[in-house]
Amino acid sequence: MTTADAIIALELGHYRLREQIGGSAYGIIWRASGPQATRDVAIKLINQEQMARALPAQRERWIAAANNEIAFLQSLEPWDERHIVRLLDSGWHEGLPVLALELMGSDLGKQMVALKGRGESLPLAQALAWIAQLNQALAKVHQYGWRYLDLKPANVLLDTHLNTVKLADFGTNRELGSLQAHSYAGTANWQAPEQFFPADGGGYATGPRSDYFSLGALLYFLVAGGLPLRFCSDCGQAYREHHVAGAELLRGRHGGQIPSALQPEEEQRYAAAIPADKRDAALELLRALLQIDPARRPRHAIQISRMLNAVLGVRPARGALDAVDPVLAMRRPSAVNGWQTMQAA
Repeated sequence: MTTADAIIALELGHYRLREQIGGSAYGIIWRASGPQATRDVAIKLINQEQMARALPAQRERWIAAANNEIAFLQSLEPWDERHIVRLLDSGWHEGLPVLALELMGSDLGKQMVALKGRGESLPLAQALAWIAQLNQALAKVHQYGWRYLDLKPANVLLDTHLNTVKLADFGTNRELGSLQAHSYAGTANWQAPEQFFPADGGGYATGPRSDYFSLGALLYFLVAGGLPLRFCSDCGQAYREHHVAGAELLRGRHGGQIPSALQPEEEQRYAAAIPADKRDAALELLRALLQIDPARRPRHAIQISRMLNAVLGVRPARGALDAVDPVLAMRRPSAVNGWQTMQAA
């Protein structure tokens, strides 16, 4: 078992573990000090105790997930890391892959809990700014040929000084080029319907628009003061009680149909937090992202960016250059991005 003060030797340097700052069934995150005169980093290790209890197939999936995450982060150009966590180093420890990542101050889950504890609410402009930044991050993930499939507050890291966010934890990534339904992936409390409810032929038929549903769930969470959608809570409860079989049981409670993702009282709660002059555009955005049918959700990040601008009342100047706009990112050539010939809606 890895403990504090253990030394982890990676490709570029040695790191001394200081304190455990996060963890899950899959991975454990440690704060660690790196080479002299460098800032502390976040060391991500595979959970060895869980590995020892897991079946061989599960162990292989966890190792493959870590290797995929390393490969994805290494493929990014420096300018792609504005809203994606930076990989600083990688290697192996006790036969398992390890990542050294930039250390961020908090995550959106912790931030919302802290605001509630102080009796404060998140300003709407800040919530929309974070959603816009995550839209850019997802555009990068899709541009590089992946679907993310695990957007949730704990995976959105916050720079508390700059009030900017970065997407983290890419072990759930699935290639966009593969059209086959895949095995269960992600977190039930934040999944798109097609991630939680299997396709008719079995497996889960996801795509980039699955990430947009989770973006909508996160938008509601931020604007509603940290309250999750009932749809997401029900899926999470069903999974905790019955694992993947919970999907069929949940459909059974709704006449065999997938339940609605947005309840009337949730629309009202969300609308009440939006100024009257922005309300219609904000509701249009939320409803579009939370469509049960993925074909009815926004087609790409450009469309979401325009809808966000409509909420903010922003009309970009024609021909203005914005280096972080998803439109520009998608026009940038990439061997697998598939966006080069995309026509904006």
